[in-house]
Amino acid sequence: MPPTTPKTTVGGHIPTTRPPGQTTAATPTDRPRAAQAARTPRAPRARQALRHATPALLAYLAVRTTSLLLLTVWAHHEHQPVWPILATQWDADWYLGIADHGYAHDLGARYDANNLAFFPLYPYLMKTVAVITPGSRASTGLAIAVVSSFIAAWGVFKVGDHLHGRRTGVLLTTLWAALPVGLVQWMGYTESLFTACAAWSLYAVLTGRWLWAGTLAACAGLTRPTGIAVAAAVSLTALLTVARHRRFEPRTLVAAVVAPLGWCGYVGWVGLRLGRWDGYFAVQRLWHNELDGGRYTLRRMREVLLNNPAPQLFLVTVTLTLLVAAVLFVLSVWDRQPFALLVFTGVLLAIVLMSGGVYFPRARFLLPAFPLLLPLALHLSRASARHRVLMLTAAVTCGAYGSAYMALVWPAAP
Repeated sequence: MPPTTPKTTVGGHIPTTRPPGQTTAATPTDRPRAAQAARTPRAPRARQALRHATPALLAYLAVRTTSLLLLTVWAHHEHQPVWPILATQWDADWYLGIADHGYAHDLGARYDANNLAFFPLYPYLMKTVAVITPGSRASTGLAIAVVSSFIAAWGVFKVGDHLHGRRTGVLLTTLWAALPVGLVQWMGYTESLFTACAAWSLYAVLTGRWLWAGTLAACAGLTRPTGIAVAAAVSLTALLTVARHRRFEPRTLVAAVVAPLGWCGYVGWVGLRLGRWDGYFAVQRLWHNELDGGRYTLRRMREVLLNNPAPQLFLVTVTLTLLVAAVLFVLSVWDRQPFALLVFTGVLLAIVLMSGGVYFPRARFLLPAFPLLLPLALHLSRASARHRVLMLTAAVTCGAYGSAYMALVWPAAP
C-alpha cells in the first residue's frame, strides 16, 4: 500500500508533491460526499468513526496488555503486589489525598512538598465519579485513567489518520502505547487524561472545530502544568487563522480566549488561596521546579552518559528519551507538521528540557507529546511489512520491559 498524501489542515500541512501553501480544492465527487456526511445523524457517524479507529484501539489494547502481563509476572516473581503500583503509590497517592481532604491552605514549611502543585481536574473527577460508582476512590481513579487512555489513543489515531491516512494513524497509536514509560497510561496518574484532552483539542484545531478546541485546551490546563502547551497551540493557531483570513471569526477568537482559562484560572486561584501573586510558582519552588534555561538538564545528561561508569538503566532511558525527543522535534519541523502540533510539542519540550527540577520523571512528562512520533510512524508506513513487524516488535518488547523495570526496580517515582 503506497503512502497516503497528507491532508490539508487548518493549522498548516505537510506538502509532498504540492508547493508550500497550496491547498487542494474540493472536487465534484468530494462535494456530494461532504454533503452526505453533513446529513448523516451524529450517532451513526460516531459508530462509523469508532469502527474506523478499531484497529488502532485494538493495537493499543494489545500493547498495554502485553506490558501489564509482563509486569504481573515479574511482580509475582519478586513477591510484590501490582495493585499499589498502579493505583495508590507516588503521584496517585497525592491525587487521592486531594480527593479525600482537598488542597492545602498555606505554603507550609520551606522544604515541605505541597499538594497545590497538582492540578484539580483529575482528583475532583475521581471524587465526583466515586460518589456514583461502587469501589474505592483508588479504583475509581485507576478506571478513569484507563478509560481516558483509550480516549487518548483514539485521539492520537485521529490526528495521524487525518494528516497521513489510516495506516499512519494506527502506527502512531501503537508507538505511543509502546513508549518505555507507557505503563503510566494505566496508573493513577494524569498523563492519560491530559493526553486525551490534548489529542482531541489538536484534532479539533486541525479540522476547524474551534469551540471544542478551546474547551478541551482549557480542560488540559486544569489537568497538568504543561497544559499551557495545549493552550498556546490553540490560541496561537486561532490568532494566526484570523490574521490569515483577515476577517472577524467569532468562534476562532472565542477559542483563543477560552484555551488558556483552565491553566490561568488554577494558577490564579492558588495565588488567591495563598495570598500572594506568585503563589503557584512558590509552590513549584518547594518541589525544586524552576526554569534555568536547561543548565541542570545538560549537567544531568553529562553525568548519566559520560561521568558515571555504571549509570542506572532508568536514568539512561530518561536521558535517551530527551535526546531522541529533541531530534524528533527537528524532524517534525523539517516535515512541516501543522503549526498547532509544532507549538504544542515545542512548548512542552522546552518546559521539560529547561526545567531545573527533578530529572527522573521527565520521560513521563513527555508522554503526551505524541506528535513527535509522527516521523517514525510515517517511516514505518512506507517501510516493508517485514521491517515494520520487526520494528514494532522491538518497540513493544523494549517498552514492556522498560515499564516493568520502572515500576519494580527503579526505587523512586516514575
